Amino acid sequence: MATFTYKAKTSSGETVTGVLTAESQQAVYRMLDDRALFPIKVTEGSQATRAAISGRTKKLKLRAVATFYNQLSDLLRAGVPVLRSIDVLARTASNPLLAEILKDIHNDVSGGETLADAMAKHPNAFNELAIAMVRAGEQGGFLEDVLMRISVFTERQDELRNKLVGSMVYPAILLFAGATVVTFLMTFVVPKIRGFLDQVEKPWITTVLFACCDFLRDHGMYALGGLAVVVIALIPVLRSEQGRYWIDRAKLRMPVMGGIVTMVALCRFSRILGTMLHNGVPILQALKISKDSAGNRILAAEIDKAAENVQRGEPLAAPLGSSGLFPPDIVDMIAVAEESNNLETVLVQIADSNEARTARQIDLGVRLLEPLMLMLMAVIVLVIAVSLLVPILRMSTVRH
Repeated sequence: MATFTYKAKTSSGETVTGVLTAESQQAVYRMLDDRALFPIKVTEGSQATRAAISGRTKKLKLRAVATFYNQLSDLLRAGVPVLRSIDVLARTASNPLLAEILKDIHNDVSGGETLADAMAKHPNAFNELAIAMVRAGEQGGFLEDVLMRISVFTERQDELRNKLVGSMVYPAILLFAGATVVTFLMTFVVPKIRGFLDQVEKPWITTVLFACCDFLRDHGMYALGGLAVVVIALIPVLRSEQGRYWIDRAKLRMPVMGGIVTMVALCRFSRILGTMLHNGVPILQALKISKDSAGNRILAAEIDKAAENVQRGEPLAAPLGSSGLFPPDIVDMIAVAEESNNLETVLVQIADSNEARTARQIDLGVRLLEPLMLMLMAVIVLVIAVSLLVPILRMSTVRH
């Protein structure tokens, strides 16, 4: 069952709107016909799930999602059934978008679907990682533990995003102001000074500056338009399956952030795999489910290859090490854990220690972002100043 918003006319010509719950859009048309209403527009989802201006599906805030995970975990720990828990949260949710989504999930779960499958119908609220972890929790019988871990992870993600946005405010303002000033200098000031420097021997840096001015004057608007066309053309490509594969590969190969992204994905995988093994899920099934929790298609493919090796009776550590994505220390810990039959405990320990280390690296990177932006703007201003001052000084020297 899904929620549909309709706009229809009555027999007297009056326009009415409302929300209906039905199995399909065709069922909504039949229900409207039974009510003697003539449908004008029927869309899946309520008005609360769509933006007023664009009509697109709204994105649920991370803070609301984290609260939902936390509350649902508490209710399940208290022994409240899943259906009743979702119904309680839907009736008490202060966020109208979350309330509508929970009503849809309640209808789907009551119709026989799993919680993970019901959540998968709402990508504006639940990402692939959360859905994979919930599916693992449902199959392993530790759903409340998984929901609590997702809540903690989502809260950390929200805090990191807020911290990043907060730290980017000042550099963004500085970048905008600096770009405005530089553009003004390059398009108005430098061309006027250029006329006084034509008879003076100019260094290469001044020649490059004048060439940039000419390019902005003659081709600046064309370059900006071409860049916009390229970006618009790349959006559907990057959203395709192959495009997402390229993005995941690029994330792992970034010079500085690549190591952090890789470690975050490895920590997710290690924690989910360790938790599933601890709850008695067979290792092949646990590998099949936990590979999606990494949130990266490249890493998931390597884990899938490792699962094939395990199915043939080979150890897990060897194929993970040959992939080049797992650090040697983690591979050695997994190898020792397999020999001592303590893999589930070691995997959780790997996640705990590396998550703390990665969090410190991310915090340090955020703190370094602002001075790096300041240095970048200072270098740009310095280059422009030197490009203009050197020929001016040479001109004054020649006159003396």
